[in-house]
Amino acid sequence: MRRTTHRTTLALAALTLLAAGCGTQAGGDGGDGDTVSPSPPSASASPGCTSVSELGATDSGKTVCLAVGDTVRISLDGTNSRPWDPLSAEGSGLEATNSGFVIQPGDASAAYKAVSAGRVRLSSSRPLCATETGRVSCKGIQEWWVAVVVK
Repeated sequence: MRRTTHRTTLALAALTLLAAGCGTQAGGDGGDGDTVSPSPPSASASPGCTSVSELGATDSGKTVCLAVGDTVRISLDGTNSRPWDPLSAEGSGLEATNSGFVIQPGDASAAYKAVSAGRVRLSSSRPLCATETGRVSCKGIQEWWVAVVVK
């Protein structure tokens, strides 16, 4: 009977620790191991949805909520040897708007205005490793994406 009680106590302790680890997600721009606790939802946002006006490389994998009329700007800092592809938008609810000028080679910049209710996936990618002629390189790709919900 004593062994069963000990095992039950250990099982309950393990479940408590497992439950405490829920609610965090990996963040960063390519697996740097940082963890980010989700922000509490605002009155206009649904659970798991953040309301922001600017996005960068560390926002990959997030879900963002916008109201019709809001604008979101995306700025991904790249380099000559690891340039970001132009951003693409798949879905409905956003319309491309003037994002300004990209000053540095390798950067990707875009802006979108929320025009109707919908869901859009914004994405880009870049080489994981710099490519140089005559040097060892890899064929890995770093992907960036954000889900945008327009309400």
